[in-house]
Amino acid sequence: MRKDDLTYKVIGCAMKVHATLGSGYQEVIYQRALAIELAKQGIRFIREYKMQVYYDGILIGERRVDFLIEGWLVLEIKAVAILEDSFLAQVMNYIEMFKFSYGLLINFGCSSLEYKRVYNLKHPDNLVR
Repeated sequence: MRKDDLTYKVIGCAMKVHATLGSGYQEVIYQRALAIELAKQGIRFIREYKMQVYYDGILIGERRVDFLIEGWLVLEIKAVAILEDSFLAQVMNYIEMFKFSYGLLINFGCSSLEYKRVYNLKHPDNLVR
């Protein structure tokens, strides 16, 4: 599936969840509902995907991304009133560190669903030629 097509489908799933639940729930509630919608659309995903963090070749910890979709799309979700720059930095950190080309940040915490596409400008797929 093409990047644009998959992104469109994922955002559509998030919109359906938001339209059904509205705002005001904890992030985990949206995460569970989104997992149901993604599965209904036949989208493959891993929820709470563990990513190992190395420093100088030494394992120093783990991070968990909310969803890894179709093996290449990082999806981080929030349920906050205001999306802060630190949330975008978190997604950028995930995609750069683990060499993914693309990520999504989705916020269920407002009256309208918010989403931001995040590109890894260091990834070969995103280099300007």
